[in-house]
Amino acid sequence: MDELYQKSYQLVVIGAGPGGLCAATTAASLGMDVVVLDEQPSPGGQIYRGIANTPGRKSELLGADYQRGKGLVEAFGASGAKYLPHTIVWSLNSHRQIGILSDGQASIIQAERVIVASGAMERPVPFPGWTLPGVMNVGAAQILLKTAGVVPANGTVIAGTGPLPLLVAWQYLRAGVSVKAVLELSPGSNLWRAAPRLPRALAAGDYIKRGLKYTLDLHKGGVPIYYGISKLQAQGDNQIEAVEYGWDFLGFSRRETITTDSLLVHFGVIPRTNLTKAAGCNHIWDCGQQCWRPQVNIWGNTNVPGIGIIGDNAGIGGARSAEHSGRLAALEAARSLDIISTQERDRQGKDDLNWMRKDRRVRPFLEALYRLPDSLLVPQDDKTLVCRCEEISAGQIRQAVKEGHTDPNQVKFYLRCGMGPCQGRQCALAVAHIVAAENKYPVSEYTPFRVRPPIRPLNIAQLANLRRAED
Repeated sequence: MDELYQKSYQLVVIGAGPGGLCAATTAASLGMDVVVLDEQPSPGGQIYRGIANTPGRKSELLGADYQRGKGLVEAFGASGAKYLPHTIVWSLNSHRQIGILSDGQASIIQAERVIVASGAMERPVPFPGWTLPGVMNVGAAQILLKTAGVVPANGTVIAGTGPLPLLVAWQYLRAGVSVKAVLELSPGSNLWRAAPRLPRALAAGDYIKRGLKYTLDLHKGGVPIYYGISKLQAQGDNQIEAVEYGWDFLGFSRRETITTDSLLVHFGVIPRTNLTKAAGCNHIWDCGQQCWRPQVNIWGNTNVPGIGIIGDNAGIGGARSAEHSGRLAALEAARSLDIISTQERDRQGKDDLNWMRKDRRVRPFLEALYRLPDSLLVPQDDKTLVCRCEEISAGQIRQAVKEGHTDPNQVKFYLRCGMGPCQGRQCALAVAHIVAAENKYPVSEYTPFRVRPPIRPLNIAQLANLRRAED
């Protein structure tokens, strides 16, 4: 085990999802000294979580997309790349020095090349009642289903936007879980926005076909799907007791309530950027994805020499696109270290580059179809909690802007939103949208929260180990 803790590697891959697995497998096949750092106990990332240990029957229940991960994990296991599970990355700088915490030991390792493949996170969207016990992200519920077979005992309501709510509702239906309703919060006007992009999306593969299958199976299973939902609220005192929502049609509005002790929400996914911001990588505002993302070229290169970013970490593209980007970044890493020539990199990467471009043709359609309205991105009720860590409300943020704190980072320093254990993961976007709305400027005009290490929450014992490593 000691050889895994060497201090220097040719290539360090951060994350073991589809992109990270393909990057490491490709790099190892080229003879590179590779280590993969993974917070999870086994490779697969979120989409293929626990795939190596999932029984066949359960794997079938989760669908063919999930089963695809088994081949990626097996290829990675046979590649010879080193693997460090249960490893927290708490720091990455522009010199490719990586702070890790593994098996209770904190250390700093050096890399000639780094590929960041830590994936995406569910977009946090504050709404009334979102902090009540019983309200959970759809992705978190899917993790419980994949890893432990845990599901809501009394059924659930699923609300939000994007393909994932349909997938999880479909998986729940197959598992015998009662889905009381699926509430789609995308505005109906998005259909007109997305329609011109449909022909190109159909050429990207079977994405649309799968979405239709999930929808038809849910209808056949008696799961109601309501479209054009707005003004979502979770009601209850000490835990969620009901979901209330608005339904607008042709100028008529009505309110509906569903009794439930479980609400799963999802508002799309966004790149995990705390690590890449800490490393000094340039980030740009992506209007289609409504978030900041790292600026990369087709080989995953950033403005920081030796640091590449792939998969959903570089912009949401999905699992298949992440596989291709991982292989391309590994070829670029080998080229930069003079292991292969530029011509050989281009030759080996040609197919992946073409496949990745084809796979991404569906993205403009999905981004238009599931685009979130400002009424969701900017909490309307001043009482809505925005920063859970420091208990800062939307009203407090608006008041800070009125008092002259007109930049998200100024609001952060003044109110401490973004300084709690989550380091701004849960509130950064919401704060930026509120500040932008108050100033009547595009959110793209603002600088996102600045990031300092450690870039993820650590407990007291972990912080003590971290300080010893720094000393």
